[in-house]
Amino acid sequence: MVALRRRREEPEDQFDSGSSSESEEVVVSTEKSRRPAENAFRQQRLKAYHPILTPKTIIPLLLGLAVIFIPLGGGMLYGSRQIEEMVIDYTQCENLASSDYYSEIPVEYVKTEFHKNASINAQWKYATDESQTFEDERGLCKIQFTTPNDIGSPVFMYYKLKNFYANHRRYVQSFSEDQLNGKAASTDKIKNNAGQNCKPLSTNHEGKKYYPCGLIANSLFNDTFSSPLAKNGTSKDYSMTNEGIAWSSDKDRFKKTKYNVSEIVPPPNWYKKYPNGYTEDNLPDISTWEELQNWMHPSALPLFSKLVLRNDVSAMPAGTYEVTIGLHFPVTDYNGHKYLYISTRSVIGSKNSFLGIAWIVGGGICLILSMVFLIVNMVHPRKTGDLSMLSWNKQPEEHRD
Repeated sequence: MVALRRRREEPEDQFDSGSSSESEEVVVSTEKSRRPAENAFRQQRLKAYHPILTPKTIIPLLLGLAVIFIPLGGGMLYGSRQIEEMVIDYTQCENLASSDYYSEIPVEYVKTEFHKNASINAQWKYATDESQTFEDERGLCKIQFTTPNDIGSPVFMYYKLKNFYANHRRYVQSFSEDQLNGKAASTDKIKNNAGQNCKPLSTNHEGKKYYPCGLIANSLFNDTFSSPLAKNGTSKDYSMTNEGIAWSSDKDRFKKTKYNVSEIVPPPNWYKKYPNGYTEDNLPDISTWEELQNWMHPSALPLFSKLVLRNDVSAMPAGTYEVTIGLHFPVTDYNGHKYLYISTRSVIGSKNSFLGIAWIVGGGICLILSMVFLIVNMVHPRKTGDLSMLSWNKQPEEHRD
């Protein structure tokens, strides 16, 4: 602050003998100071750790990281190798499989990982389901396979899609959270809600709201899968359920709708499932429709899998089984692929060798560097400098007046 001084002369006292006095008055300026507050943070005096990179600190650190990373990576890789799985590409079943007999599935369409290194003898057959109203919905792909040993439990059945790009910005945002929460969202809400709206599938030409609206729900994967049925002398079927296939948190997100049936219509691609629209009897309850709940979580990559059936109680005995797949979801138009995927699980989750390999490689690099630095330090040791000369170790100089 700036202090200004001025002298004020006081009037001469008419009753005094010509004496005068002077006084000084300090006037303080109201100009605001820009100086930061006096604390360690504002004045950049926070305490900091300044590590000294010497052989005595670097070599033990790298060696310690190697001792931690390599065993952890080995454990992850071992856990991944314990998982057994089978992946069958059934995209071309309609075109390549015979409708009269079972034929061998081409080897490039089959991938397996079992403890016993044996062929699963995968075969397929194309059949038709005459109970379907629409002719192009009648296709069935019957897949037979043999498990060489008992697998699981638990045992999970997935469908897997390739070249399905669900990460487009417009696709990911095309849904109504209010509808999923069971609210009777208005037309304005599902059209103009910032960040998440159902454009371009909000309402039909009559102004009725699609339920559930948006591109994600409209593209719902609708191939159907049966539980594995026993074949060729196998003692019994292997029962699997679709209960519990969705995230446990989804029960708080997906609620039964409050819409009146007269207000809503099915999405365009659901026409064959609801040819006459919604009625009081067929209105879907998304709070219990776990396949839809899984689909409403768009995947970030064009290759992904979604859980469709599971058995957490019993193992799948070795034997021959048949899974019947209803063919309703087209993928060949965009060079896509769809797979039947059966797998088990370990303590680290699903099969993923990359994680264990990455930890082992990282630990190996640390081990190699520690050995190199140790040898170099022993052959050509470098004298350590005087640490007291470092700027942060120097004593502040005393200033003389």
